[in-house]
Amino acid sequence: MKNIAYMVIEKYRNGDPKPVYHRFREKGRMAPEGLNYISSWINEEMTTCYQIMETNDRMLLNAWIDNWKDIVDFEVIPVITSKEALDKIAPYL
Repeated sequence: MKNIAYMVIEKYRNGDPKPVYHRFREKGRMAPEGLNYISSWINEEMTTCYQIMETNDRMLLNAWIDNWKDIVDFEVIPVITSKEALDKIAPYL
């Protein structure tokens, strides 16, 4: 089964990054086996994280979110690469 990539938008509760970084320092990413962290970016105000994760089992992503949902609000968007988008649209061009 092919991995699906997800853009995970994390908004830190009350715009406060300290609880997130504190937990990360103490417990790590807390991602279950089979959920792969790809990369992440933080806005300059340090209130929102944009993260790419991959898995072939959406339940693993949900389990990871459960570890953080008390201090982070999540939006999850399945995404494809630019090349995959080009391959998908090419027959219609």
